Amino acid sequence: MADTSPGTILVTGAAGFIGAYTCRALKARGARVVGLDNFNDYYDPQLKRDRIAALCPDTDIRALDLTDRDGLAALFDEVAPTHVIHLAAQAGVRYSLTNPHAYVDSNLVGFVNILELCRHRGVQHLAYASSSSVYGDSATPPFSEDQRIDQPRSLYAATKAANELMAHTYAHLYGLRSTGLRFFTVYGPWGRPDMAPLLFSRAVLAGRPIDVFNHGKMRRDFTFVDDIVAGVLGALENPPEDEVPHRVFNLGNHTPVELERFIAVIEQAAGQPAQKVYKPMQPGDMIETMADTQRAHDAFGFEPATSIETGLPQVVAWCRDYFGENA
Repeated sequence: MADTSPGTILVTGAAGFIGAYTCRALKARGARVVGLDNFNDYYDPQLKRDRIAALCPDTDIRALDLTDRDGLAALFDEVAPTHVIHLAAQAGVRYSLTNPHAYVDSNLVGFVNILELCRHRGVQHLAYASSSSVYGDSATPPFSEDQRIDQPRSLYAATKAANELMAHTYAHLYGLRSTGLRFFTVYGPWGRPDMAPLLFSRAVLAGRPIDVFNHGKMRRDFTFVDDIVAGVLGALENPPEDEVPHRVFNLGNHTPVELERFIAVIEQAAGQPAQKVYKPMQPGDMIETMADTQRAHDAFGFEPATSIETGLPQVVAWCRDYFGENA
């Protein structure tokens, strides 16, 4: 990676789903990588440890929380990162309905702490995770980066939109080069257990019923993790050079999938039918997501290539292997 060598890349949320795959990809390119993660219990921390052991066992990952300003400052002083990939955040739409302070602490306070350290420690480029959730009620598919993001449907989405505004401000005031990445429903082996790909795969394998919200009338732009990581690294290697050096990119598959088709692919991979329980729409959810990825394609050749017919069977196979037949 010509843009990052011989400096150090700091990856926050390194034990997370996208974070661990990103660390693996960076190490494969010969980059010097240091990670941090707070290993919180939003989902089983053992899965995070197992994920690291499987994907990036040789990465130096420190146990540290984004709200620990002194600890973060000491880490920046020790490793002197030239680039930061900021993936750590409190994730999940529905969890934000009952645990709002977790989002304020990690996604707002923590993000300011990262911005301040990047500014004062001379970081050359900050690439950070945003979300397709920012589009909320105001956008129409396909979602383009030029559409409004001022009508979020959840506090989680609001914090991610706020991150983009904050990063823009630091770019404007201090010239901090930063790139926001709006991820669209990322899935793959070692994924988050609270998301539909793993929830549904495990339930079908175990013969448990699955809740199908909005009576199945939903479409999602499911994006395989390898495609997302390629986008993260492409964005990192192509920092903004504008007068206000802040850009935002969609990273999605540009191919929304009907929820019923998504379930059918899981059923085929699992070799048994799903027990579907149809329910109304949940608060905070979006009926459809679809990424316009032209801007990322033009900037760094982003070209997602993995269909759900290729990606989902890998998830089902991993669930069977990791959780057992009674997943």
